[in-house]
Amino acid sequence: MLYYISKLESVWGPLRLFNYLSFRCVLAAATAFIVAFIAAPYAIRFFRAKKAFQIQRTAEIMGKTAQLHSWKEGTPCMGGVIIFAGVMISSILWCKINAMVLAALAVYAILTITGFADDYLKLLKGNSNGIKGRTKILWQIVAASAAGAILFTNPAYAHSMQELWVPFVKTCVWVMPMLVAVALLVLVITSSSNALNLTDGLDGLATGCTVSVVLAYGIFAYVTGNQIASNYLSLGYIPACGELAVLCCAILGSAMAFLWYNCYPAYIWMGDTGSLGLGGIIGVIAFMVHQPITLIIVGGVFVMEAMSVIIQTRYYKFTKGKRVFRKAPIHHHFEEGGWKETQIVIRFWILSLIFALAGLATLKLR
Repeated sequence: MLYYISKLESVWGPLRLFNYLSFRCVLAAATAFIVAFIAAPYAIRFFRAKKAFQIQRTAEIMGKTAQLHSWKEGTPCMGGVIIFAGVMISSILWCKINAMVLAALAVYAILTITGFADDYLKLLKGNSNGIKGRTKILWQIVAASAAGAILFTNPAYAHSMQELWVPFVKTCVWVMPMLVAVALLVLVITSSSNALNLTDGLDGLATGCTVSVVLAYGIFAYVTGNQIASNYLSLGYIPACGELAVLCCAILGSAMAFLWYNCYPAYIWMGDTGSLGLGGIIGVIAFMVHQPITLIIVGGVFVMEAMSVIIQTRYYKFTKGKRVFRKAPIHHHFEEGGWKETQIVIRFWILSLIFALAGLATLKLR
């Protein structure tokens, strides 16, 4: 919205800064950080007063992990609303709203509301199951379908959204039929949303990993939306894709402010309210900047967490009771093995940064 102030540069020259993408990226991050940082104490007090505490599973189910986390009872959840407030306010102020930004915000809003409803039922209504897993997947499909409807009905983006690009290859490998492109969009959003949800099990773990992932995709968006840079790096140029870099900076700023309160020992957890929406918006941004496959590299920690659950579940059923890991997701495996929570989180942050840099390296290695 504030982008349009640049039209008044004839009145005062410095107003032209509002037209510069890099300027708006910085201010988007700063605005989101300030909004989330100010909102967090109010949200913490509110959810604590409402007793929106995470239900701790019994020791019979979680074993040693339950004992390690028992002291955390009383930590409020549903902190995803803090990140959501920062992202929405900042992106509306600093993004030049186009179909890509609108699609990303639509996915984020739908999945944040879904996560909020799940947390509300579990934490405030005493329904320990919350929303059923199939219902969550249905809403993830709805979110992806909404994004697809926005993107594929827009002549400016419909064709480019059907292009499939893969790491290490200089050209588009396939122009997908629309139905295949929509199916890929659904797959990327649901996978990313659920993977980030599984990662959110230790103080600051999911939030810190989100920071490195959105930073990488902010760079992808900036490069893809710059004709000179995209041609030099043999990427598919997408007009106005740079606005997604502004959105990524808004997510970055809001997540960093939330991490201030979410790092060990956490004052608040994001809950499904935060994890479902953040995973969804990362997935749709990855799809729109032609880097959905690269998300496997950039989001390597999320992939590790999700695969550990899949492997554990399948192996447990196949062997009728045997396990590959002590506990899944994999961060609990290391916790059961004696690693301190802070050790696991910081080491996973390091891994996430390495994965993000490896993903960015694919820009040149092609």
